[in-house]
Parts: sequence; C-alpha cells; structure tokens
Amino acid sequence: MPKIKTHKGTAKVLKVRKGGSIKIGKPGSRHNTGSKPTNFNRSARKGSNLSKADQNRLKNII
Repeated sequence: MPKIKTHKGTAKVLKVRKGGSIKIGKPGSRHNTGSKPTNFNRSARKGSNLSKADQNRLKNII
C-alpha cells in the first residue's frame, strides 16, 4: 500500500496540540484587520479548535 503524502499547505496552517486536538487560526484574521473591531482582533490571536468531524477528515494528510 503506498504512503499518503503530507499536504504541505494544510500542515503549515494546522498545529497538533499535545492532547491530540488540532489548533487552527481564526477565520477572518488574515487581512483588513484595521476595519474590524479591536475585540475581534484580540480574540483571533488565540485561534480555535478544529471540529471533531474535520479532524477525522484531515488526519491522514497532516
């Protein structure tokens, strides 16, 4: 059975935490942040967890 290659674009965006959950940056925080509320920009720094359904879908390519 051939190996599945890592999808480099996805691997650069997602980080696997110690417990196995996957951290992803908050959507909407990449550009045009000057016109967005300061509250949003602050909370976007923390990032968020990938949902369980998406984890199952993406675990092979990371």
